[in-house]
This record gives sequence, C-alpha cells and structure tokens, in this order.
Amino acid sequence: MRHRVAGRRLNRDMGHRKALRRNLMKQLFTHERIKTTDAKAKAIRGEAEKLITIAKRGNASENNMQKVNAIRLIAKKLGDSDMALHVVNEIAPRYETRPGGYTRMLKLGQRAGDAANVVLLELVEE
Repeated sequence: MRHRVAGRRLNRDMGHRKALRRNLMKQLFTHERIKTTDAKAKAIRGEAEKLITIAKRGNASENNMQKVNAIRLIAKKLGDSDMALHVVNEIAPRYETRPGGYTRMLKLGQRAGDAANVVLLELVEE
C-alpha cells in the first residue's frame, strides 16, 4: 500500500528521479515553457508552483531575512543559486496578485516513437 507516500516514481531510482525533476524545473524557469510527457509534467507541476509561492512570500515581506530564506529554500530544491535568484527577482513579481495556478498544461497529442502523451507545460502570462 502507498498510503501517505507523496510524489511519482516515474520508473526511476531515487537519484535519477531527483535529477530529472531538478532539471525539468530549471528548464521550465529558464525557458518558461517545456515540452515533455504528461507524467513528467504532472510530477513537477506542483513543485514548481510551490517554489513560486515561496518566492512570492519572500518578496512580499519587509523583512530581508525572509527573502534570503526563500532564496535558500529554492536553491536547495533546484540545486542552483543563480536560478533561485531568477525565480525570486524575475518570475515571482509577475504573480503577486495571482492566488495560484501559475502553470498551464496544453495537450499536444502522442509522440511518434512510443505513443507517449506529450504536453506543453508553461508559465501563465499575466
């Protein structure tokens, strides 16, 4: 039974899965849209939205330590401090008034090689 077990395994071991999620989220924040399989997009969508929410809370506070803490938390998840600064300084301010739903998934059909469902995961423009 998988009661109270969070996340999707994606048929990978733990290290590969962690690296995959980290790379997909970095690419999403860099290019603001990625084309990937449905399962992978669903696996990272929630995590990416949580990181944007953390960045928003860090920007909203007057306390500078909360902003530093937000950058540290995001850098820990992404494994890249430059990308964490990008999320806090450039992506989060776009969504200050939006209560959630920062990403959109558009279904593109099936991939030719293995018939996997492919989606376009993108950050919503405001």
